[in-house]
Amino acid sequence: MTKENNKDAPLGAQALFRGLAVIDAVAHGADSLAAIGAAIGCTRSTTHRLVAALAQADYLRQEPSGYRLGPRLIELGYLARAQMPLIKLARPHLQQLADATQDTVHLGVREAGDVLYIDKLPSSRGLEMRSRIGLRMPLALTGIGKALMLDLPAAEWRELYDEGLQRRAGQSGLREAFTPWDDYHAQMAEYAAGGFSFDLEENELGVRCVAAPIRDAAGEIVAALSVASAIPYMPESRLHELRPSVLRCAAAVSTELGWRPR
Repeated sequence: MTKENNKDAPLGAQALFRGLAVIDAVAHGADSLAAIGAAIGCTRSTTHRLVAALAQADYLRQEPSGYRLGPRLIELGYLARAQMPLIKLARPHLQQLADATQDTVHLGVREAGDVLYIDKLPSSRGLEMRSRIGLRMPLALTGIGKALMLDLPAAEWRELYDEGLQRRAGQSGLREAFTPWDDYHAQMAEYAAGGFSFDLEENELGVRCVAAPIRDAAGEIVAALSVASAIPYMPESRLHELRPSVLRCAAAVSTELGWRPR
């Protein structure tokens, strides 16, 4: 949040907003007073006071390479996760799915145009992928994100697709060419009809996944889960083989949230 965003707030609230903006700036890579000040729109002296106060309270730490998020935020992050009932309700079902597949299992929710990963059970095969708890990725570029999009109108699919293409431009580790819109639209229509979605290396080169939405008591999609692995363990035939298990797991979590199939 910049100076312009909070200039009409009371003085105490302005200081709070600026402090939060400093944390957000460091989280997104600003590591010097100059970079933080530019990100939050404050003078060097004001930025220095904010950074010093946050470092004193362990919200930031200073290393030779620059400023980093502090240990207090790690503690708060774990507490925030622990207070999310969805994670507690879903974890036993996700664990069963992970044990059965030996693959990486994700749980995510929608945050505007992103999927926010709120839980991850790593593969027992020893494979590493770039996903992590707290990571945000464009909805349209991930299997779990597409599962969160299934109930949206096609016009919103297109908006999220265009946003995803803009944000993937110039990134490394991605397929050279993304799925054309007409093909993407046809895939989404198939996924919406079947209540699932696939990621065919759209999010990470060499990684595929199958995902399904989680619904609440009103039938609204509130989260999604996925099973992901590297291509040697996840040929397209296995995506189809795993789909029933993924759908059953999503239905079990949905039932925990009060959903009942019609």
